[in-house]
Amino acid sequence: MADKITVPGLMKMKQQGEKITCLTAYDYSFARVLDEAGIDILLVGDSVGCVVQGQPNTLAVTMDEMIYHTRLVVRGRNRALVIGDMPFLSFQVSKTQAVQNAGRFLREAGAEAIKLEGGVPMRDTIDAIVSAGIPVMGHIGLTPQSVHRFGGYKIQGREKGQREIIVRDALAVQEAGAFAVVLEGMPTTLAKEITERLTIPTIGIGAGVHCDGQVLVIHDLLGLFDDFTPKFVKQYADMKKAMATAVKSFIGDVREQKFPGEEHSFK
Repeated sequence: MADKITVPGLMKMKQQGEKITCLTAYDYSFARVLDEAGIDILLVGDSVGCVVQGQPNTLAVTMDEMIYHTRLVVRGRNRALVIGDMPFLSFQVSKTQAVQNAGRFLREAGAEAIKLEGGVPMRDTIDAIVSAGIPVMGHIGLTPQSVHRFGGYKIQGREKGQREIIVRDALAVQEAGAFAVVLEGMPTTLAKEITERLTIPTIGIGAGVHCDGQVLVIHDLLGLFDDFTPKFVKQYADMKKAMATAVKSFIGDVREQKFPGEEHSFK
């Protein structure tokens, strides 16, 4: 088995120019498959609200739900780094609340790091969490928890003023002590500039090829979620179709008494 992925190990990967791979996971079975396939990071994303719970966005996801799903993912991995995603209002109210909730991911769920959204406004919060010994991954650009402020899932950083704000966000996240940062929904040129300016790894999603790594939602990658499909998603398999075919075959076999056969029955 390959070496265990660690926070310092990710920094080394950036320094050596080795691309970092990250996928979301929400349960034991998926985590085990992704881990055995060689994924570097398992992100227990608050995207669970959309792809598992059927919510219109991520805002309704709770800390207790995130702890539950993170615990399941931790049980399924051996090599990958597990990062828990701080849900809406779990870190914005106060630094004390943020540190306590971040600590729950490590103490109760077994995660090795947390991720939170926001740049300059979250600098002191990131610093407080890192000071408590908890590794933090930042997340800037199109931050889904700010969907209502943005007026929808809109690409950020196309205008000069926006670009400058996002660059400042990236630098603030790094200065606060984050070990990596997700760059979401921004022009490729902006993500390239940020990646070149930062010493910490950048993980892109809808941010072009120049980031130090890439992340996708596993349900998008496998074609299991089609309520909406962002432009940046590449579907690597049509598991929804495969599952439906298998289920229809099962239904047909049961109704035609082809299942269970003798090989599935006991004497």
